Amino acid sequence: MEETRNLIIIGGGPAGYTAALYAARANLAPLVVEGFNWGGQLMITSDVENYPGYADGIMGPEMMADFRRQAERFGTEFVTDDVTEVDFSERPFKVVVDKDEYRANSVIIATGASARWLGLPGEATYQGRGVSACATCDGSFFRGKELIVVGGGDTAMEEATFLTRFATKVTVVHRRDEFRASPIMLDRARNHENIEFITNAAIDEIKGDGKVESVVLRDTQSGNTWEQKVDGVFVAIGHDPNTKLFVDWLDHDDAGYLVTKPGTTETNIAGVFAAGDVQDHTYRQAVTAAGSGCMAALDAERFLAELEGHAGTALTAPRPEAAEV
Repeated sequence: MEETRNLIIIGGGPAGYTAALYAARANLAPLVVEGFNWGGQLMITSDVENYPGYADGIMGPEMMADFRRQAERFGTEFVTDDVTEVDFSERPFKVVVDKDEYRANSVIIATGASARWLGLPGEATYQGRGVSACATCDGSFFRGKELIVVGGGDTAMEEATFLTRFATKVTVVHRRDEFRASPIMLDRARNHENIEFITNAAIDEIKGDGKVESVVLRDTQSGNTWEQKVDGVFVAIGHDPNTKLFVDWLDHDDAGYLVTKPGTTETNIAGVFAAGDVQDHTYRQAVTAAGSGCMAALDAERFLAELEGHAGTALTAPRPEAAEV
């Protein structure tokens, strides 16, 4: 059994690496269990043009490598493996990675969320080359293009409406003729001159040569298929938070997102914090994930500062309730 650490961060994306950076600079010597697929959803993002500081844009994997390297510079330790079990029944908390067991007085969960994909031929091949699950992230790359949005909920309607800022035409493809979207969101999309609808249809295949060029559509009632030219496909059928290991311990909503106390990253267990897309189903941006990672590190440091024997250096920022006006 190794020594009890100050802080373990579970997850290696914008939230986890930012939390590690702040925690390391506060002398907490954090351990990041970053997972085999470290970097999160940005590892399948080609160009990132909306993160502050990268004026000329940057490849998603390169940006995540920058985040990781900066956290490492200040003494962060990494384990490139997946957590297999946690025990939050008592402190120090237990985090198990295969046969290795780690203990810490605080834990930050930053495991993110995963976009739901259709599982179609060509979908994985053209991710970052015409296939996306984030209109806000990638919409600007499709100026003057024709796009398809797959889905029938509020997310699909919101993505389609947003994409009309760049695309000449957006076609919403939905496998039924009834929509889960709220009436106001559906009406907004239906009333937009650049949005068209194909209902009772599904995509069978995404085709192209180096980038998306067309899709094969199938009528879900007759079974007839046809090919339609398109420059990009946006999959908008939702996200799943990566919280399977934690839902038996921590409060969460019906979709599995961890619930934090308003204005903090605190969960229902003192000393356990959640940051990034694992608790945010509204914004889901790298910059908001990084911001909440910073918050989690500050919250963890303040928590640890109240524990006897804490070796870190207290941060200068006051607690919110002690802030002077």
